[in-house]
Amino acid sequence: MTKPEALQGSRGLTVIVPCYNEEGGVTQGMKDLIDVVSGLGLPFEILAVDDASEDRTLSCLEAFGDGIRILRNPRNMGYGAALKHGLRKARYDFIAITDADGTYPPEHLPDLVKLVVEEGADMAVGARTGDKVAVPMIRKPAKWFLGRLANFVAGQRIPDINSGLRVFRRDAAMQAYTLYPDGFSFTTTITLAMMTNGFDVRYCRINYLKRIGRSKIHPIREPVNFVLLITRISLYFAPLKLFVPVSLGLVALSIAWGLASYLLLDQFADVTTLILFVTGLQLGVLGMLAEMMNKRLHQDFQKRSW
Repeated sequence: MTKPEALQGSRGLTVIVPCYNEEGGVTQGMKDLIDVVSGLGLPFEILAVDDASEDRTLSCLEAFGDGIRILRNPRNMGYGAALKHGLRKARYDFIAITDADGTYPPEHLPDLVKLVVEEGADMAVGARTGDKVAVPMIRKPAKWFLGRLANFVAGQRIPDINSGLRVFRRDAAMQAYTLYPDGFSFTTTITLAMMTNGFDVRYCRINYLKRIGRSKIHPIREPVNFVLLITRISLYFAPLKLFVPVSLGLVALSIAWGLASYLLLDQFADVTTLILFVTGLQLGVLGMLAEMMNKRLHQDFQKRSW
């Protein structure tokens, strides 16, 4: 794994834009983005990370000359890998991320920047709950389920778990750098990592437009990956929330099974009852051990300095 570069502490904004086969909309998208960011009154840079595009995306980016910085991945490594590449190379201490497909209107960026730079939030996320939201119907059921699961893990309501438009402090984000995946789950991970660690995460409503070009998200594979990801993150950040419900459920089931066996078969502690009860207790103990290890790991983790 490539080690992140030392934090420079330069007050300014780095906008990271991962690009993969976006020749249809990247030129206009970059023009609009430059216009908006230029008016923020902050030193800034735009990092376009080309993830080994197979079309004319790189040529479109190179046409901007010194207006943007271009980073290139040696092969198609994924959305999260492109963002991590940008994080490692960023010059400034505030980071914004957005997409190159025209879905996130850049005019929402000033509101997000204000929340972080002026009001002191650790991260500001654009929640896709505005007046114009073009989320494909096929993705809505999975998005709803993932949102409820994430709310449970975080212990609070999350308006948008995986929005790709956000602004955050680089030093805060780097505390969980080793957890960030290379795929589309990057945004889900950074959201839960910050919210379960007590960072100040705020939301504001944004529009979400129809994308230009073909979506890179697989409608079945990615939701499954998101569920697995949230399970892994809950083990790392909130293990009791995963172990305790299962533990209590098995203990309750063992008691119910035992009562049913006693009433119907005149025997209480049969093998099934004992297995369910002991398994439930073991999971409860594992949950407490995981929670103790989790607190120790977090203390060590937060002492790290990049």
